[in-house]
Amino acid sequence: MEISIPAKINLWLEVLRKRDDGYHELSSLMLPVGIHDHLDVDLRPEQEGISLACEQQGVPDDARNLAWRAAEAYMKAAGVRTGVRIRLVKNIPVSAGLGGGSADAAAVLLSLNRLLGDLLSMDRLHGLGRQIGADVPFFLNRRPALATGIGEKLREVEDLPPYPLVLIKPPVAISTRWVYRSLKLTRGESRISLSALLTHPWRLQDVMENDLETVTIHEYPQLAQIKEWLLGQGALGALMSGSGPTVFGVFAERGQALRVEMLARDIWKKCWVAAVEVMGSGAAG
Repeated sequence: MEISIPAKINLWLEVLRKRDDGYHELSSLMLPVGIHDHLDVDLRPEQEGISLACEQQGVPDDARNLAWRAAEAYMKAAGVRTGVRIRLVKNIPVSAGLGGGSADAAAVLLSLNRLLGDLLSMDRLHGLGRQIGADVPFFLNRRPALATGIGEKLREVEDLPPYPLVLIKPPVAISTRWVYRSLKLTRGESRISLSALLTHPWRLQDVMENDLETVTIHEYPQLAQIKEWLLGQGALGALMSGSGPTVFGVFAERGQALRVEMLARDIWKKCWVAAVEVMGSGAAG
């Protein structure tokens, strides 16, 4: 089975408190965006075990990869013994704050379930996803959603515009664990209103906040420079996604975003750059 799975951005990310189990309570508006990883998942009944192939350098092909872990978790939960072969084409940058690893894990869960005749309910898939990573349930749905809890509680959000975006990722990899460990909590309660955004969906200055920026930008000041540059090019708002280092700017029109993308490729030569749009539905390829 072939499947394409989108990246995500966090239009906001509030870190509210640290739980006794070490996880952090969040409030984040997660939006799927139009850049996809592609996976080909095959069942190999004559074989045993999991094989994973990816040509991109630095992508692990063993249990360090969330796609591999997803296959292992699914086969155990479904009580099925068969070989699984996964071929992965990465378009979502690695360690970018765009959810690529979680997206791949969700793609494997969805693929195996369809190939094996929907042995597990969607609720069971969500439960497996939560065990693999807090963002995985979002990628099972692939629709705009307000994520709370540790990110696993999802409330689907309708009627948001297909915001045109420019994404810029410097050539560094960020450890999400390091960012959270370094964060000094100040919020306690959510201060960003989803209803206010839905009433005025282009009034983005009121909602585009990311509590993790204080940690990541302190270590990588270039991110602040990219934010200021995007705002200088007419972005309605600019923010780091997730734990970074990708920074995105939201633009009023797709044509404007495409022009800024071309300019960014010239200005930020060492960075990965893409112009995409927010996706409103979750149809898989």
